[in-house]
Formats: sequence, structure tokens, C-alpha cells
Amino acid sequence: MGDSFTAGIGDPEPRSPGGMRGWADRIAEELSEGRRDFAYANLAISGLVMRQILDQQLGPAIELKPDLVTLSAGGNDLVFHRSDPDRLAATLDAAVGMLSATGATIVLFTGPDWGDTPLFGHIRGKVAVFNENLRTIAARHNGVIADLWTLRQLSDPQMWDPDRLHFSPMGHHTIAAMVLETLNVPHSLLPLQPKPLPAGGWRESKAGDVAWLTNYLLPWMVSRVRQRGDGAPLAAKRPQPGPVAGSESAAPAPLVQPRSVG
Repeated sequence: MGDSFTAGIGDPEPRSPGGMRGWADRIAEELSEGRRDFAYANLAISGLVMRQILDQQLGPAIELKPDLVTLSAGGNDLVFHRSDPDRLAATLDAAVGMLSATGATIVLFTGPDWGDTPLFGHIRGKVAVFNENLRTIAARHNGVIADLWTLRQLSDPQMWDPDRLHFSPMGHHTIAAMVLETLNVPHSLLPLQPKPLPAGGWRESKAGDVAWLTNYLLPWMVSRVRQRGDGAPLAAKRPQPGPVAGSESAAPAPLVQPRSVG
């Protein structure tokens, strides 16, 4: 669940739905290794504020009955709308409680430390306050904090996309490794060495084609007819859970990690 951060903006990959890969896909690739019944959904939509994320994605996420949910929300509110971090946290608290009640493991993301950047340094205090609220929410609902604020590697410019808003492939790779380690999940991601996208089977490829056609090509064609400009389609990247690249050809193995990721 989330916005452009979870949708993978900044990590281009033509074979991924929507042409973007991102940290969430990279985590799903690791979790799916050797597990044919693994399923992964990505409900994130670029540009949404917190209220929109919760209104549009909370219900579908609960309906998927996931074992693991990642939720990143509030960044666009703080950066572009100067929202109050305490009010944002109050809005988020009830939603995290609903997700936690399903029995799923909930991962919340703190905001990164933009203190060294001239453009976003002025909101550093608000981000810090929001992060402390997130820690309280996670503690209240037995959630897990994926701590971007303390991830010192993110101070390296190569971790960021040229737009300085989103992460680069290296940044998404680094965040994926951090989340897996936070969850105590063994993985094969090496520092500063992003893995290429694994080869997918026919089921994964067909599912990706359908998702791309439905959520990107058709909305883009409609926008061309209506002359609405080149804005990104407001559709989830992977609205339905399905296999990820490389998982279909793997040998069966006992399932010890979450099967459905929302």
C-alpha cells in the first residue's frame, strides 16, 4: 500500500508492470524464491496523499487476506501540502489497527532524513515528528518499523533518482535489503549490487502483460483521446496477487514466509 515510493518510481524495468520495479518487487522476488504458491500484490498509486491511499487501498488490502502488508503514506502530505504530522498520524493509527486485526505483519516506513538537501531541509522537523508518531503506532499495533531515517546509506547521491524525489535502482535495492533484514528474512541482496530481474515463467509474463494492458496502456490511450496530457494513470501497479519473476520455475519448498503481500 502506498504512493510512488511503493510503486517503484525511479527503478525502471520494462518487464515489470508499469515499467517500474522498486523495492517492493525486489522483496517479493526474494520471498518467492522456491515457493510456487507465493502471491504478491502492489496496490500503490503514484501521487496519492494519505487519505486517498487509505480510502482506495485499505479495503482491497484486507480483502486479500495477506500475511504481510507494507504501508507507506504521508510523504506527499508533508512535502507538498504542509500537513500537520500529528493529524496525519491520527488518521493512520485507525487504519493500522484494522490491518493488524487481520493477523498480518504490518511494516510502516519512516520518512528519510532530508536534512542535507536545500529543497526539503525545511520540513525535516515535521518528518521527525511524524516518524516518532509512526514508532508509537507500530508499538501499539505490534507493527514493524522500516527505518529510512536511520538508513545512512541514503545520504549517498547515487541512492536517488535525478529528480531528487524518488530513489534510484540502487536506492530501491538498498531499501529492499533493509526491510528484509528488519523482518529477519534471509536474502541474497548484496550491498551496492542490485540484482537483475529474474527470468519469469509464462504465468508471470502473461499476468504482467494483462496488468500492463489494463492499468497503463488502456488508460493512456483514453487520456490521449480526451487530450488530458501525459500524467501517470491512476491505477494500482499489481491490483491482484500473482506470481513474481522467477518464482514459477522454482522447486516446491515448505512455506515459512508470507504468501500474499499487499
